[in-house]
Amino acid sequence: MTDTKQYYPDHYRLTEWLPTTKKEMADRDWDQVDVILFSGDAYVDHPAFGAAVIGRILEKEGYRVAIVPQPNWRDDLRDFTKLGKPRLFFGVTAGNMDSMINHYTANRRLRSNDAYSAGNKAGFRPDRAVSTYSTIIKRLYPDSLIIAGGIEASLRRLAHYDYWDNRVNPSLVDTMNIDFLVYGNGERPIIELAKMISEGNDKTILRRVPQVAYPLPFGEPSEEWPQRETLSLYPYREVSADKTKYALNFRIIEEQSNVMETARLLQPHDHCQVVVNPPYGPPSMSEMDTWHDLPYTRLPHPRYWTKPLIPAFEMIRFSINLHRGCFGGCSFCTISAHQGKHVSSRSEHSVLAEIRQVSKMPGFKGYISDIGGPSANMYRMEPFDPKKCQRCRRPSCIFPGICKNINISPKELISLMKKIREVPGIKKAFVSSGIRYDLFLNARTAEDSSIREYPKELIAHHVSGRLKVAPEHTREHVLRIMRKPLFSKFYELKRIFEEVNRKNNLRQELIPYFISSHPGCTLEDMAELAAETQAIHLNTDQVQDFTPTPMTLSAAIYHTGLDPYTLKPVYVARKPEEKLEQKSLFFKLKHVKGHTNQRHNR
Repeated sequence: MTDTKQYYPDHYRLTEWLPTTKKEMADRDWDQVDVILFSGDAYVDHPAFGAAVIGRILEKEGYRVAIVPQPNWRDDLRDFTKLGKPRLFFGVTAGNMDSMINHYTANRRLRSNDAYSAGNKAGFRPDRAVSTYSTIIKRLYPDSLIIAGGIEASLRRLAHYDYWDNRVNPSLVDTMNIDFLVYGNGERPIIELAKMISEGNDKTILRRVPQVAYPLPFGEPSEEWPQRETLSLYPYREVSADKTKYALNFRIIEEQSNVMETARLLQPHDHCQVVVNPPYGPPSMSEMDTWHDLPYTRLPHPRYWTKPLIPAFEMIRFSINLHRGCFGGCSFCTISAHQGKHVSSRSEHSVLAEIRQVSKMPGFKGYISDIGGPSANMYRMEPFDPKKCQRCRRPSCIFPGICKNINISPKELISLMKKIREVPGIKKAFVSSGIRYDLFLNARTAEDSSIREYPKELIAHHVSGRLKVAPEHTREHVLRIMRKPLFSKFYELKRIFEEVNRKNNLRQELIPYFISSHPGCTLEDMAELAAETQAIHLNTDQVQDFTPTPMTLSAAIYHTGLDPYTLKPVYVARKPEEKLEQKSLFFKLKHVKGHTNQRHNR
């Protein structure tokens, strides 16, 4: 067992964490709570863990909140009854990861580990955790409200292709076990829902809350949204049977995930109509600061202190999140469908305050493991004129070219990075999150010196020895489907990286990430990828087999074989043996020197 003294303080008060047992409730003189949260993750009280954030947000609003981490769904279900019935509602989340991605490899093989559980041990959460938890709670407490949230619920708010079932599955709310599904960043909708429930409003009134999906029984009128249109999607049964209709639906859903003035979506299902209300706009800087400045202990609940470490906690305990959202629009990424493409950043003051807090944590030795976000170098990159984004449907602000309305200057980020280095006790602050190198390899470098300065600043001061980047492929037609820049941009990055290393006498490595069997990628394309990367002596061990994730363009193409925007056919490697062949061919060919040299000489 790992020695935990370096991770936890000698003294603590159990009331610093949200209660997880009846005894901990009694320690606070509580006989009932307002909200009980069920989570598929171990309970880590840290702003990187969604259940902890929602709990702290509600606590700040004056509600009594308890959390049941990783409840046992196999036994007599005592974990679901031990805290009794909450006054307001039950909250349900699968945790920080989709439970199916957490459990299965890209080839649908069961994983033996779980980074969000003590000791990296699998088996503490069920498949499709949101459905499992909500079904149990509804059976035990049929009159209680259930509100689902988190990434798993967010990506399944409408009919979606499910890779593990290999079919189109209905919205999670179609079962009628979930009363409301909060999608995206849940802070504002959960506060509004809690307030309205506390005031005694019925479901009809609660349906007016933005950024929620809910089941509307057939025959009941839906609430009107002033100045917003309602778009009717093809019904669940039709998109299950017709791939073209599925593709057309997806285009509408993705476009509505990108505009600021979103329409309300309505999709008929078997048991109800699923209604998805428009979301709130991007959070303000003051809101971001408020959510991050809550009194997190930044530690696992003491119940885990005598157990093996939770790997996800170990990875993020000295990390700092700068912003949310990503306007890259990669086809295989869920961020725009969940967090949105519009970036919301924290203030320098909030970030620096958190860094000073981290520097006082047990075991801190002067190294911040990551200062980043979904794409680490998008901090403070907002549109020049937000009004122009209100109806813009572009899924990416930088592909195929950089939008003139997006401010890509890293001036604010460079300033923050320099200030972080000056905080007492900080030896190094690394950028371990991925970066978008096309943000500083473009025509605007001529007009903004900070764009040219950023990669030099990054490589000289904020790389832990390895800089992670994600070119994903080398072939132009595959990159176009992925919505990624041409591989020639990676050559530019590699040149700058080596130049800065030489100038600063550094021995650092560039680590590129690639994807095999992505829609559009053939066996020949993987052979070309192996040849080209080997020719320039890249470390290419980071090759991941493509996993179709709900609500992504790549998953829609994988399922339908069509580009939803053109309805033109796209090659897809679907069979497990095809997927394995692409990945294994890559690793075989990259070590065949004759093949590589022959390709390079051509």
